[in-house]
Amino acid sequence: MSVDYHVHLEEGLYSFRWLERTSQALDFFANPGVLKKGSKEHAVWQTKMLQTRLSGGCYGEEWLDLYLAHAKQLGLKEVGIVDHLYRFKETRDYFREYILMDENDPIGKLQLDWLDKVMTEEMVDFVRVITGAKKRWSSEGVELRLGIEADYFVGGEEQLANLLDQYPWDFVIGSVHFIDGWGFDNPQTAYVFESTNKEALYDRFFETVEQAIRSGLFDFIAHLDNLKVFGFRVEDEAFNRMWYERIATALVEMDTATEVNSGLSYRYPVKEMCPGPDFLKILVARGVEFTVSSDAHFPDDLGKYAQQNVGILRDLGVDRLVTFQNRQRIFRPIK
Repeated sequence: MSVDYHVHLEEGLYSFRWLERTSQALDFFANPGVLKKGSKEHAVWQTKMLQTRLSGGCYGEEWLDLYLAHAKQLGLKEVGIVDHLYRFKETRDYFREYILMDENDPIGKLQLDWLDKVMTEEMVDFVRVITGAKKRWSSEGVELRLGIEADYFVGGEEQLANLLDQYPWDFVIGSVHFIDGWGFDNPQTAYVFESTNKEALYDRFFETVEQAIRSGLFDFIAHLDNLKVFGFRVEDEAFNRMWYERIATALVEMDTATEVNSGLSYRYPVKEMCPGPDFLKILVARGVEFTVSSDAHFPDDLGKYAQQNVGILRDLGVDRLVTFQNRQRIFRPIK
């Protein structure tokens, strides 16, 4: 069963880099081949394509159709499309309460600016578009599932539950991107790692991941060890194993799945899947359930390394993947 269960349609910041990356995706699908990159003709064509893309919006049918076309090319049978919770205007109070947004603090000022620029959509529009596209995708041989990736904050469980309960998700992903209000995967704040005790940082991170699992709010937990994003790690194997075992125990006891996520391997300096090899072996040995995901943010990254990750799971003795519909778990055999 070929699936990709953690796919994004768009994310800011809306910089020149974003325009360049969007152009790259459009080129991947739509360049007729007779236009040479770097030529004036190609620039004119690309500008028109970008204008159409921006006019259609991040939930436009033409943009969504690129994901469908690529899913068919790759032979994917199920795709779970999500958006980050912080993309939605109605979640502003939730994030303002739990992330550092003090204008007098360099990181707080940066994160305040970031949130203002990425929080551009409304949840109802996302749900309407994905729900409305399901029948068309199914007729093309691909089952489309509606998901949400929700940042977890200790103490924010009730507020988060109220936000999530408003819509008919097929699955809800829990993720941790912040430690004590600091967004650790932002390249502009990676310097914090250099002046912080790594064991204390990983303790705080994994404690938060464990509480996210035990909250019972999520169908699966994303990228379990993404704190390694810039290559800062704890080298003590006993320390790491202790946490890997503890997280595996929580997942099993709460009957919560996780994913093999490709995102860090092709989008970030660490160049490694989540979870890493040693962590993955422990999770498998303890009987944790898995899905696989590319963590794509553009249509040309859909399915990236998904089949390789299925092969890794198969080699470790895993014989099924977990998928979701209406918050109900479905098992798909690995063939």
